[in-house]
Amino acid sequence: MNLRTLLPAVALALSSALPISAETVTTENGGDTFTAGETVIRTLDADRDVFAAGRSTTVLGRAGGDMHASGFDVKMDADVTEDAYAAGATVTVTGEVGQDLSAAGFTVRLEASGKVGGNARLMGATVSVEAPIEGALSATGRDVYLNAPVSGDARVFARTLRFGPEARIDGRLTYSTEEEMSVPERVAAADRVRFEPADFGKVWDEFEDVRDMPILPTFASMFFGFLVTLLFFIVLGAIALSFFPKRLETLRTSITTAFGESALLGVVGLSLLFGAIPVTAMTIIGLPFVPILVLCIIVAWTLAYALGAYAVATHLWFGLGGEANPAKSIQLLIFAFAIVTIALLNFIPFVGWVANYTLVLFGLGAMTRALFGMVIHAPSAVLDVDMKSPNAE
Repeated sequence: MNLRTLLPAVALALSSALPISAETVTTENGGDTFTAGETVIRTLDADRDVFAAGRSTTVLGRAGGDMHASGFDVKMDADVTEDAYAAGATVTVTGEVGQDLSAAGFTVRLEASGKVGGNARLMGATVSVEAPIEGALSATGRDVYLNAPVSGDARVFARTLRFGPEARIDGRLTYSTEEEMSVPERVAAADRVRFEPADFGKVWDEFEDVRDMPILPTFASMFFGFLVTLLFFIVLGAIALSFFPKRLETLRTSITTAFGESALLGVVGLSLLFGAIPVTAMTIIGLPFVPILVLCIIVAWTLAYALGAYAVATHLWFGLGGEANPAKSIQLLIFAFAIVTIALLNFIPFVGWVANYTLVLFGLGAMTRALFGMVIHAPSAVLDVDMKSPNAE
C-alpha cells in the first residue's frame, strides 16, 4: 500500500500544528504548502503538495503535487497534477485531478466540471459521480449515482445504485446491492456486468440517519471516530518527522536502548503529573490552575502514546532487517501501522489496555528523562542514566 493512501486530507488534525482562528494561516516547508483556519478559502499556485484543513475548506488554483483537504464542508476546485485526498461531512470536487482521487464523507460529489485522470475511490452515505473517470471507479455508499463515463472497471457496493443518461463503463462492472438489477446496455454490455450478492445485515440501518447531524449512529460513530483518530496521529507524526527529526530520534533512541528504565521514568513522570493536581489545589490560590494541569496531562499522555508506539514499531522494523535510515515516508508508514495494530489490540480485553499503558510509560519516560536533562542544564537532550554529563571524566 502506498503511504499516501493513509493520508486522505491529512489535516483533520492539522489544527494541532497551526492555530485555528478566523484568520487563515499558511506556511511552507520543503516546498509543501500547509494552510489552516476556521474558514479556509485559498487560491494556490503550489509546485508541490498542499495540505488544507478548516471547518469549511475551499481550495482553488493549482497544486503541482498532491492535494490533501479536510473539514466539515470541503470543496476542491483546484487542478491537481498528481493525487488528491479529501475527507469531510460534505466533499465536493469540481476541479481536475491528474492521477488518483480518494474521498470520504457523508456526502461525496464529483461535479461535471471536474475530471479524474486515474482511479477514483469514493465512500460516503451518498456518492454522486458526474465527472469522467479515466481509470477505475471504486464506490461504497448507501446510495450511489453514476452519471459519467468510466474508462476502466467499476466496482460498487451500495444499497441502491442508479445510472444517469451520461453513465458509461468501458471495463467490467461488478456491483453489490440489496437486489440484483437490470443494468442498461448503454452503460455496460451484459457480458461485462457481474452481480455479487452480499449480506448487508444492519450496515445500512446504521447509516440510515447519517445525514441527520450531529447525532450519528453507532456504526458510523465508531468508524469515523477511528478514522479521525488515525488521521490525527498520522498528522502528529508527520509534523514531528518534518520539524523535529533530530529531537524525535533522540527520544526514540532513549527508549529503545533502555526499555525498562524508560518505563520506570514513565511511572515517575506520570506520578509527578497526577500528583501536581492535589498539591496545587491544596494551595487554594492554585485552584484556577487545576484545569490547566488536567489539560497538560491529556496532552502529555497523547504525545507519550504516539512516541512510545513509534519507538516500539521502529525497533521492530530494525529487528526484522529494515534499512537503518528509512525515508520519512517509510517512518510515517511504520508509525501508522503501529497505531492501527494497537487499535485492533483494544478489542482484546485487558491486553489492549496493558499495551496502551505500556506505550504511554515508554513515551513519558523519554520525555521525563529529557525534562530532567533540561532542568539540570545537561548538554544532551536525553540525560545519561547516571545523570552525569557525557563529557564528564
